[in-house]
Amino acid sequence: MTSNYLSYSKEVQKAMTDSQPIVALESTIITHGMPYPQNLEMAKKVEQIIRDNGAVPATIAVIDGKIKIGLEAKELELLAKSPEAIKVSRRDFAYVLASKKVGATTVAGTMIAAKLAGIKFFVTGGIGGVHRGFNEDMDVSADLDELAKTSICVICAGAKAILDLPRTLEYLETKGVPVIGYKTDYLPAFYTAKSAYKLALRLDNPDTIAKLVYAQAKLGLEAGVLVTNPIPVEHELDGAYMDTIINAAVKEAHDKHIKGKDVTPFLLANIVEKTGGKSLEANIELVYNNAKLGAQIASAFNNID
Repeated sequence: MTSNYLSYSKEVQKAMTDSQPIVALESTIITHGMPYPQNLEMAKKVEQIIRDNGAVPATIAVIDGKIKIGLEAKELELLAKSPEAIKVSRRDFAYVLASKKVGATTVAGTMIAAKLAGIKFFVTGGIGGVHRGFNEDMDVSADLDELAKTSICVICAGAKAILDLPRTLEYLETKGVPVIGYKTDYLPAFYTAKSAYKLALRLDNPDTIAKLVYAQAKLGLEAGVLVTNPIPVEHELDGAYMDTIINAAVKEAHDKHIKGKDVTPFLLANIVEKTGGKSLEANIELVYNNAKLGAQIASAFNNID
């Protein structure tokens, strides 16, 4: 019955028929990450980077009562022009499907949809995690719980820098999620290539990562695999500078009593404003970098005998 809710783009359908590697992409970065038409240009470029590196992109969204696995050109533009699109995580799928509203999938939502469609790899900017001030609000992103139980390989630039990074890592360790540093021994901090937090696992090529994902799948382990890919150093922002801006944004969100799923969009928009757009430029570049690596890993996985 699940298949009644899934709809595939022509490109993705052909890729499945031809057993080509496919990489899923989230859609909240389009609807909640940046304005039109910049969001549309970014989405198209990310898809092309995946094609150029040997895989097929599948941007995921909810439109007209269907979970769209890959978007046609008109659907991608519709999404980019939908300011009222609902963020879709695990709790939101049934409502958005039943009401036939436009929905943009979060990291957790995209993982669920990719799993339903049989796609093993997913590229995003940064995952959600344990929010700062956890002791007061107990605010933990649904992304972490999804990583604990949905066997998708997620390629990102680490957890978003607005979060409590050590607690996020601790949560993932407790839930048995392998966290891989790609060519790095330390957790990337989204806008910066390196944080102070050492990772347990470093792998330096896509083939080795693909073999790990393959072994994880063959063992039937439920947890996902998280690949953290540092932002290229030429695009990273100064860590101390970003900490000052992020701390101020977090305080403002607290003072304005912003909570739940509204916190991340508020903080990211606030940071974009305070950095004069530099954080957005960095965000776009790290997504491009992740798309290239994700396609390379998916292609390597596809060639495992």
